[in-house]
Amino acid sequence: MKKLFAIIAFLGLFTLGISNAAMAQDEAAPQTEQAADQSATEGGLHKALKTKYIEGGADFMSSIAIALIFGLAFSLERIIYLSLADTNPSKLLKKIEEALDKGDVEGAKTIARETRGPIASIAYQGLMRIDQGVDIVEKSIISYGGVQGGLLEKNLSWITLFIAMAPSLGFLGTVVGMVMAFDKIQQVGDISPTVVAGGMKVALITTIGGLIVALILQIFYNYLLSKLEGILNKMEDASITLIDLVIKYNVKFKK
Repeated sequence: MKKLFAIIAFLGLFTLGISNAAMAQDEAAPQTEQAADQSATEGGLHKALKTKYIEGGADFMSSIAIALIFGLAFSLERIIYLSLADTNPSKLLKKIEEALDKGDVEGAKTIARETRGPIASIAYQGLMRIDQGVDIVEKSIISYGGVQGGLLEKNLSWITLFIAMAPSLGFLGTVVGMVMAFDKIQQVGDISPTVVAGGMKVALITTIGGLIVALILQIFYNYLLSKLEGILNKMEDASITLIDLVIKYNVKFKK
């Protein structure tokens, strides 16, 4: 986890450095709008994106880009974690049932302990208290299921934060661009399109950038939610099955 956050910080600083360098290069070599558009067309999509990035202003566009990087990093971390947690509970419960039918509680515990995933962890906690009665086992499963559910939902709130931040930063850039446009009108004393075009362009580009970032992160967030719901449903089904196995074991061996 520490390595992940170190990579995130490095990417954020790297993006900010690139944007500042691009702005410096743009100021050192000024060109007309027509020449810029022609250069962007000749350079392809990458050149066009770079041009619009610079025109939107390095400060706001860098902030939006950093929000995208952080959001994607947290999304990637959750995708990996949930993919590892999404196991097939049928095989695990079948092995536990076979061990309990033989009266081998320690073997069932070993199977649960050596299997990865939240379902195996919940099963292990329940089996640890199998001799204390079904009620204790059920309470243990419910309590530890809540703990595992919290671990599965970890860092999702950060993704929602960046989903909200990206358009907010874009709208902030919009307001700043409008202020720039009105300042230009005040300085020149004219309201012609040429005077206000620069500020309006900053306003529109930052808004578009923020909305695009929010849409991208929203897709990842919805995917993670669907993945999380599937795992939680499996956990609930497995917990019910495990309680049934405990009841069956107690009836068979505690007569």
